[in-house]
Amino acid sequence: GFLRWMAVILLMMALNWSLEAVKWKSLIGKIEEVGFFKALQAVLTGVSISSFTPNRVGEFFGRVFILDRASRMEGILITIVGSVSQLLVTVITGSAALLFFIPSYLKLAAYSHGYLYYGIIATVILVDIVLLGLYFNLSVLSALKEQILKNGLKKVRRFFRVFSFYHNRELAAVLLLSAARYAVFSTQFYLLLRILDVSIPYFDALVLISLIYFIMAIIPTIALTELGIRGSVALYFFGLYPGICTAAGAPGNLGVFAASTLLWMINLGIPALIGTFFVFRLHFFRKQEVTAG
Repeated sequence: GFLRWMAVILLMMALNWSLEAVKWKSLIGKIEEVGFFKALQAVLTGVSISSFTPNRVGEFFGRVFILDRASRMEGILITIVGSVSQLLVTVITGSAALLFFIPSYLKLAAYSHGYLYYGIIATVILVDIVLLGLYFNLSVLSALKEQILKNGLKKVRRFFRVFSFYHNRELAAVLLLSAARYAVFSTQFYLLLRILDVSIPYFDALVLISLIYFIMAIIPTIALTELGIRGSVALYFFGLYPGICTAAGAPGNLGVFAASTLLWMINLGIPALIGTFFVFRLHFFRKQEVTAG
């Protein structure tokens, strides 16, 4: 019953953050070897600190204090590479969902077929290809540092070398780990909807869930206020599904909002609480900043 499925969702939360730890471990390994549990500790610390920052940017800073020797500035840039891969998966999946959403939910003839819709398809494909191209050419940033940052910023220029550390195969592996994470927390959302008796087919739910994550990635929020905003966005999109209701026949709005809230508590609230135990053990200051290599 309910408890068994909740146990599955909690295990999926552990899997979600374990995948993120593996991803960060593989990326940060270029400047400092970090074990899996230390990487997981860094990730949870980042979640805890990011709870108080806009769009969870504190995650970049929270993780790097776990490093013993490597440059923290390089660590932040490397952490951003991991976040970009996750954002890329969210944008590609969300934009693909948009192509199913327009003809199914926007009952406007001009949008659902004809040249305008084909134009939107072409734009989405083009944007996704450009974003993938930029991601797989991160080393260009390292090459462009000479033009971007002039002589006055030599120290900053040195850090940009991290973008040349990764081969396409490594970047593809990171992207796959990000896709696996996305699959995990999207499935969690669907399972919570089913547990809370919201009746909607899997594919339709996936389209709407992908759009919710897409919108949430764009809207500037602080994790503590994200709860209400995410619930509102979820209610808006699921409210468009014709006859959204629980299996018992009651309107599904309450179930949708509850699923969104529970997902936030499980995937962000619990890890942030665990992360606070590690925050107090961090060494914020070191005798000397050392760059690897």
